[in-house]
Amino acid sequence: MNTPTPRNPVLLLHGIWDTGAIFQPMKRYLNSLGWETHDLNLTPNNGDRCLSELAQQVAAYADRTFAPETPFDLLGFSMGGIVGRYYLQRLGGIDRVQRFVTLSSPHSGTWVAYGSLRLGCMQMRPGHPFLQDLNQDLAMLDRLNFTSIWTPLDAMILPASSSRVSIGRDVRVWVPLHRDMVTHPQSLKGVADALVEPVRRKPDLQVSRSNSI
Repeated sequence: MNTPTPRNPVLLLHGIWDTGAIFQPMKRYLNSLGWETHDLNLTPNNGDRCLSELAQQVAAYADRTFAPETPFDLLGFSMGGIVGRYYLQRLGGIDRVQRFVTLSSPHSGTWVAYGSLRLGCMQMRPGHPFLQDLNQDLAMLDRLNFTSIWTPLDAMILPASSSRVSIGRDVRVWVPLHRDMVTHPQSLKGVADALVEPVRRKPDLQVSRSNSI
């Protein structure tokens, strides 16, 4: 008899110009399947500040919401996936999170980011040192269950293949619009499938924090 995969609480990180409210349909979907879901409003949400500062907000929320011995899963949409990566790779989150899912996140940058001079936006340009720093340590994400869900039809992540990385699970969905990635049935199913994957390792709860870039 198969034992059901335990459902960790899930923390959802929104993208630029959004708030946690964008996840209401996803939260209803995941709640109906037995997940406890959390979100927070990253501020400012317009790219004015360094993405590392937003990641500090994620760390603070996790510390006050989840007991140190409680593992949780993390999902980031668009910019939220990059913020989540900084939390995992530079602020010790890798020792607490068991599953990490990104939805249409610009892991290798997006040409759309050239339309703004705001610091957080510039950090999402292809080849920016912020992304280069994270990508040189990409192998760190192999320590947890990592899934990237993306659509070739994305007009915000250019090229759309920037949402793909060389490790973890790569899930392609045919969702017509970037923003629809948090509501479309294909991506919602992809998220649920990723969150029930058996965990390959137990998190090391010796959390280390650094202030790189």
